[in-house]
Amino acid sequence: MAEILGVGLTHSPSLIAPDELKNYSLTRALRSNDRIPTEQKNPESWPEDMRKEWGDDEGYTSAKIARGKLVDGFRKLRAEIDSFKPDVVLVWGDDQYENFKEDIIPAFCVMAYDEFECQPMAGRDGGQRPNVWDEPANKIFRYKGHESSRYLVTALLEDGFDIAYSYKPLHQEGLGHAFVNTLLYLDYDRKGFDYPVIPFSVNCYGSNIIRNQGGPYTQQINGVDMAMDPPGPSPKRCMELGAATARALQASPWRVALIASSSWSHAFLTPKNWWLYCDVESDMARFEELKAGNYEAWRGISNAQIEDAGQQELLNWMCLAGAMQELDRKPEIVEFLQTYVFNSSKCLALMKP
Repeated sequence: MAEILGVGLTHSPSLIAPDELKNYSLTRALRSNDRIPTEQKNPESWPEDMRKEWGDDEGYTSAKIARGKLVDGFRKLRAEIDSFKPDVVLVWGDDQYENFKEDIIPAFCVMAYDEFECQPMAGRDGGQRPNVWDEPANKIFRYKGHESSRYLVTALLEDGFDIAYSYKPLHQEGLGHAFVNTLLYLDYDRKGFDYPVIPFSVNCYGSNIIRNQGGPYTQQINGVDMAMDPPGPSPKRCMELGAATARALQASPWRVALIASSSWSHAFLTPKNWWLYCDVESDMARFEELKAGNYEAWRGISNAQIEDAGQQELLNWMCLAGAMQELDRKPEIVEFLQTYVFNSSKCLALMKP
């Protein structure tokens, strides 16, 4: 039977930009989100821990501390992956109106490309994107696909999962940020990332995928918010998919690292907190369940609860949780970063054979 390694991490875009630019969700919301009442933008109205994190330098000191912890965690995860020596790395990530748009939104899609060419240091306009590595906009990152992607799709279809798959991009050249950021962070020191990759897309954003078009604000037509989209797959279904993936790959000849990539609750998805900070209480509840290896607690969470907490991207972790429950693996927490200022709670975890 093949060996499987479980890994969880964040793909938070804010870690691309240098901290001194203060280009994080809260600073952008304070500048440009007109939905937030003036009194809520006043730090005096914020929770005490949020004010401390903001400090007297608009979070700059806290940002440096947070980055240090996460980068240390990325290095630990990479060391474990290198030690495991996988034949292939599978990444569950969300597409945020990048490759999938109005023409089709699959619940799940295996991206079975032969090769991925990504240019993540170019902005949407093609210009230079400020980044902590000082890499140019025209730098291309290449990653290999793997034959196991076809095997996996076949196995899942035979197991009753109507999985979509693709052999080439639709709207996004290369990979969306959930996938490419994951690979960039696992190669933070730029040693190279030569492991073949299977990007496994999950429709995490569900009812907001088209109406938000990958951004923090709901699109409007004639001044009226666009209608809600259909929901994404439920936590239960994501866990069932993860379990089926584990069964299929365990029966394969390949050593596989299964990776869930996302932050947890997001401020810009949490209107009950005025889009300023994430659902701290819900994230802490999910963290305690994960730390205890109580995956079953996640299975009963509804889509409504997920959306209320702004935890849409946690569906990627639900896939991993289902796989690890199937394999009877307990998690090792590498880092858990609870934050008010930096948009989202972030967890780094390992589930070793």
